[in-house]
Parts: sequence; C-alpha cells; structure tokens
Amino acid sequence: MQAPAAAERNKGPILAVLREYAGAGTHAGPGGVLRVLEVGAGAGLHAAHFARALPQTRWQPSDIDPRQLQAWGWGWVGKGGGAQVWGSQPFGAHTDSVSWQPYAVDGRISPQSNVDFDRSLRQSNPAWGLRDTALLRQLAEANGLRLERMVDMPANNKSLIFRKQ
Repeated sequence: MQAPAAAERNKGPILAVLREYAGAGTHAGPGGVLRVLEVGAGAGLHAAHFARALPQTRWQPSDIDPRQLQAWGWGWVGKGGGAQVWGSQPFGAHTDSVSWQPYAVDGRISPQSNVDFDRSLRQSNPAWGLRDTALLRQLAEANGLRLERMVDMPANNKSLIFRKQ
C-alpha cells in the first residue's frame, strides 16, 4: 500500500511542530502520557509516524479503520510496546489544540491552488471548504482557547496552535 503523497511530504514538517508542542514533558497526563486525538486521519500514515516519533503520546485517529494501519505494517497497539495508536474510544478534549491544513486567513485564500481546492470542496458539498482563521479564533475564544501561533507549512498549509486559557 502506497502512502498518499501529501501525507508523506508533510509528515516531517508537521512532526517538527508537534515536537515543540507535544514533546517529552509537555502537557502529559497520568503516567506521563499525552493523549492526542487526530481528526481526519485519512490513511493513518501520520498517526503511525507521529506515535512512533513521540513515544510519550497515545495517538488516537478519529476516523480510521484499524485494518488500515495493519495494511501499513505498523500494527494496532492496545497494550504493550510499539507505537501507541488506539482505536475508537471516548476522548475528552480539554486542553491545547494543534491543527494543520490549508486555511483562509482573515477572509483571504491564497495561493490559487488553495482557491481551487476550496472551490472543489464547496462544489462537492456547500458546507465544506477552507475554514477561516478569524472564525476559528472566535470559536476558540468562546470555548476557552486562544490562538497562540500560526506556523507556515509546506504546500501552503498552516499549523494553528491553540492554548487553553
């Protein structure tokens, strides 16, 4: 099974951001473990890669079939060694948030490839499309988070780091 090209290209830069915000000793819960919920996990490449690179995390992809990770040869670990990737289970998000994807920034979408991507998404479903950082900032603040940092990523994506206030 071949990795999606975009996921393969982005895993290194995303990991660099995650190491900064989810590295050893940061925001760990009971037993020194940091639980991470990945929304939009797709093929599971990032979940497996990040879980191995950040052994103090327990990585939970939100929408992946466990067979997908088995197909990658990384395994699906419930107990024991290896990458800490867990299947579907309740998850309470009461802390910081790191995201990565293309965004509209304060109402503007650029470059043209992101404009085209937004248009394509909206043609498939009018409720879809690139989310605007200004709206996300408002929603975050209404829920006790503040936008701490916006990081430029490859392929005109951004990482948004929200901190609990």
